[in-house]
Amino acid sequence: MEDKRIIELYMRRDEAAVRRTAEKYGRRLRTLSMGIVGDWQTAEECENDAYLEAWNSIPPHEPKGYFYAFLACITRRLSLNRCRERGRLKRSALVGELSAELEQCIPSPDDMECRIDRLVLRQALNGFLGTLSAEKRAVFLRRYWYLDPVAGIAKRYGLSQSKVKTMLFRMRKQLRDYFEREGYDL
Repeated sequence: MEDKRIIELYMRRDEAAVRRTAEKYGRRLRTLSMGIVGDWQTAEECENDAYLEAWNSIPPHEPKGYFYAFLACITRRLSLNRCRERGRLKRSALVGELSAELEQCIPSPDDMECRIDRLVLRQALNGFLGTLSAEKRAVFLRRYWYLDPVAGIAKRYGLSQSKVKTMLFRMRKQLRDYFEREGYDL
């Protein structure tokens, strides 16, 4: 079923919307969550919580052109929150490590003005991602959005781990340079 039709079900408050969403995106959302929380039962709970949050968010939101991204964002946030709640040291260390890698590239919101600029920053980040080749963009997103390990990315794209590490290092440098050209103080 097309996303547009599924969203129409949500708008009409038809419970079939949740079933259709699970049929179309359940496996992908569960896999996304599993990569973050590390166990299938918790991943399933996060997936189900994401359906509830989508039910409560549509309406007023109508994510017609980005339905999977809308669901993935909810699932990712719920999964990260679950990790924080459970105090999963291993996963928390990974999130901390990845945050530290990007910390030097992306300005952090220190005041109200920076928080307001969050939308502009998002557009700049999307602009940067648009300058990358499809392979580099996929590697960047697998690492920093899906939190995949370097070994998993290397296997997925048929690259060596050192190649992936080098790509990520260079992309972080390019991101930093891109933001500096866009006028962000780092």
